[in-house]
Amino acid sequence: MTTSALNITDLGDGIVSLSLQINPDRPRGGVVVLDAWLIDQIHFAMDRVESTRNLSGFMLESSSERVFVAGADLAEIDAMDDTALHAYLKRAADAFWRIAALPCPSAAMVGKAALGGGLEIAMHCDGLIGVAAPEGSKPFRVGLPEAGLGICPGWGGTQCLPARIDPLIAIKATATGETFSSAALPAGLFDAIAPSVDAARSTATAWLRGHAKQRSIRCIREDQGFGMPGVPEALAKARNELPESPAAIAVCDLVQFGLDHGWSAACERERHTLVGLRHTPQAREKLAGFLKK
Repeated sequence: MTTSALNITDLGDGIVSLSLQINPDRPRGGVVVLDAWLIDQIHFAMDRVESTRNLSGFMLESSSERVFVAGADLAEIDAMDDTALHAYLKRAADAFWRIAALPCPSAAMVGKAALGGGLEIAMHCDGLIGVAAPEGSKPFRVGLPEAGLGICPGWGGTQCLPARIDPLIAIKATATGETFSSAALPAGLFDAIAPSVDAARSTATAWLRGHAKQRSIRCIREDQGFGMPGVPEALAKARNELPESPAAIAVCDLVQFGLDHGWSAACERERHTLVGLRHTPQAREKLAGFLKK
C-alpha cells in the first residue's frame, strides 16, 4: 500500500476525515486543484480509508484557506492528447467512485469555492455540509462552469446536480456554465450549514451520525437513471430555453442519456463528450483566452 500525502484523521467512533491538499510542487497560490498528483493521492488515501475497521462515517475536507477545490488543472488537461485525457478522466472518476461506494455515510465540508471537479467530488458524498461565511466576507462560488469554456463536466456533474437541486435550475446552469453565489444557493444543494469554520467538523459529524448510507446522492446507482421526479419535464423546458451552443446541447443530451441508461453509462459518455467538445472552435477560443490569464 502506497502512503498518501493527504492527511487522514481518526475522529473517533469509526469516523475518519480525508483532507485534500495543495500539490507541494505546484502550490498555485494556496489553491487545491484536481491535477494528476492529487488524483493519485486520493487513490492512495482511499486504500487506507477502505481498510479502516468498523468505518462508520467519512468526511471530505480541504486544506486550502482559499477554496474547497478550484476544479481541474485546465493547463494540464489542455496539454494532453485525447488518449491521455481519457485516462486522466477515468482515473479521477474511479477515485471519486471509491468515495461514493464506501459502506458508510459520507459528507463533504464545503466552506469555500467548489467549482467544476471540486463540486463533482463533493457530490459523490452523501451529504454536502456548507459553512456560513463570516459576516462581511465576500460570498464564494459553487457550480459547474465548464460550459462557459465550451466544454462540459467530466466527472458526473451533468448527472449529480439535477438529482440534488431543482432540475431545471441545474440543467440550465450546467449548460451555460453559470455558478451560484454562496449567499444565494439553490435549495437542496447543501444538506446542513455549519455556523462557523470552527463548528464545521462537529456539524458534519452530527450529520453523519444522523444519516444512513444513501448510495451517494440519490442518483449514483449502477443500473438506474435519475429516478427523480421532474427531470424529464425540466429537460424539455431547458432545451427550449437554452442557446444552441455545442456545450449546451451536449449537456442536455447527457442528462437524457442518464435518464435512459443510468449512472455508469452516462458518466462514460460524459467523459467522451468532454474530450470531443474541447476540439470545437468555440472551446478552443474560450480555453485559449482562459489559459492566457
